[in-house]
Amino acid sequence: MSAAMGITTEIKNENDSLESHYQKGVKHLCDNGISKVPNKYVLPVSERPSLNNGGPNAAEPNLKLPVIDFAELQGSNRSQVLKSLTTACKDYGFFQLVNHGIPGDSISSMIEVCQRFFDLPMEERAKYMTSDMYSPVRYGTSFNQTKDGVFCWRDFLKLICHPLPDVLPHWPSSPVDFRQLAVTYSKETKQLFLTLMEAILESLGLGEDAKKKTGEEEEDQDDDIVEKLQDGSQLMVVNCYPPCPEPELTLGMPPHSDYGFLTLVLQDDIQGLQILFQGKWVTVEPLANSFVVNIGDHLEIFSNGRYKSVLHRVVVNSAKRRISVASLHSLPFACMVKPDSRFIDEENPRHYKDTNFATFLDYVSSCEPKRKNFLESRKLS
Repeated sequence: MSAAMGITTEIKNENDSLESHYQKGVKHLCDNGISKVPNKYVLPVSERPSLNNGGPNAAEPNLKLPVIDFAELQGSNRSQVLKSLTTACKDYGFFQLVNHGIPGDSISSMIEVCQRFFDLPMEERAKYMTSDMYSPVRYGTSFNQTKDGVFCWRDFLKLICHPLPDVLPHWPSSPVDFRQLAVTYSKETKQLFLTLMEAILESLGLGEDAKKKTGEEEEDQDDDIVEKLQDGSQLMVVNCYPPCPEPELTLGMPPHSDYGFLTLVLQDDIQGLQILFQGKWVTVEPLANSFVVNIGDHLEIFSNGRYKSVLHRVVVNSAKRRISVASLHSLPFACMVKPDSRFIDEENPRHYKDTNFATFLDYVSSCEPKRKNFLESRKLS
């Protein structure tokens, strides 16, 4: 073997070793001690969050999202709260939900047990690593680690939550109380989602009509959307963003929208979530015992664009680990999502193609997902 070939082989082996190291996640990197962000995580200058030096990606002062009081939504003030909900969905695509009825103990226990999961030895967490996007449990790193050119400063645990009897045996058995706490939390957020969706349908002008067929579309178009959602998909994503030595060089998650109808996000008290509002990145202020709720791509398609999903991203910090738990809700994985016929007329023609979860997975498996590219691929020209 020539000297040049030997050097080339050595470099390749070194790169393969580094790549294998990165595949184990950010927590693994941090546990082994780092003082600089590895090149694998360094974004191009144009895509960096510009935390301290202005620029097109710089964040504006903190944004207080519209606050929806769930208790009032269930009371005599419902009509007024529905107006606020409509404004929040149309103008922001995000809102914070308070007085939601989920006990504080469930919320704090869920955050705490997730922290303990990420504190497990790498060997224990690695049991759940897989590239199979249909797996009922998946531990991984970055956004899409098989496609990302530059990795994100994030590790995750993804849990499919429906049907629970089928998926629960696959969920992590350590910490010993993880399954019990996660099951309780998933059931509570599913019920909250269903009640919230009824209000959102009413805010769209459907109300009780959402449970009746109208028009002459095929039967599965306008039948009970609420019933479909009751048997719908739920994906719980636990995100861990370890402290980063150079947070201005990377992101916890890149700009993206969520695929489902609604996402309910539980955050700890560390800032990090940012949304694109009026063309500028703004940081969402954490609000104790609240959920951040955002419109997903499927609700944009279902409403034929009346409510739109919004780009959001996550920035990291150098001081504290951040944990969030996102619950993404939609129709059953095999169901087609399509614009409801009641949002289509001559003045507002159909804007989107039919889509389902398999279409989404095929898309993200074939390319590096960015911004709202998947939704753009479902638009009719």
